[in-house]
Amino acid sequence: MFTTGQWIFAALFFVAFVIAAYFAYGKDKALHNKFYKGSYKVLIAFILFILMLFVIKVFMKH
Repeated sequence: MFTTGQWIFAALFFVAFVIAAYFAYGKDKALHNKFYKGSYKVLIAFILFILMLFVIKVFMKH
């Protein structure tokens, strides 16, 4: 399906992307801590909502 060269390119691209994202986030870390304090609560609420929908789907199926 994919050639060896394509797999190598994908792996190198992924590594470069992760490194670039790490450095970009590192520069903005202080800014994120100041403006997005408590944003993890929104993430947890979103995940719980998705899980709740999944549970409702499973119980309504039976």
